[in-house]
Amino acid sequence: MSSTVLRPPRNQADPRAIPWWTVQWLILMVPVGVAAVVAYWLLTERPLWLGAVVAVFVAGCVALALVAPRASYRVERWEVTDQAVYTRKGWLTHTWRVAPMSRIQRVDTARGPVQRLFGLADVTVTTASSAGAIKIEALDHEVAAELAERLTAITHATRGDAT
Repeated sequence: MSSTVLRPPRNQADPRAIPWWTVQWLILMVPVGVAAVVAYWLLTERPLWLGAVVAVFVAGCVALALVAPRASYRVERWEVTDQAVYTRKGWLTHTWRVAPMSRIQRVDTARGPVQRLFGLADVTVTTASSAGAIKIEALDHEVAAELAERLTAITHATRGDAT
């Protein structure tokens, strides 16, 4: 039996991930909050108690948009060794993913328009697994390019069939 101990991956997302994720959350939450206010204003007789509920709801949406990115930054981790790619994600339920180098089939990088404004990129590692690809999010775009090159070199040098 192996005595290998699974430890948390060492690397975090780039610190610029926090404002990027905040923008993403605001893009989602602001329309939800505006819709709640518009519905209250146009579709009700505007009782005070319902106005208070809507105000608390809108404040909760804004609070979530401001807190969620910081929580994600604190818990999300990744690491690449010569043997595997490791990730850990999730606030309430931590999800660990480990992909042995011999199982990697493809490595992709992606930079959306908002990510480019923040100088960030994602690396997606596709494996021969029914669980799907492993995504390492919010890396400095140069770090992401170097990581993709490193993963490509390691997987080419690793014996295995990736199936």
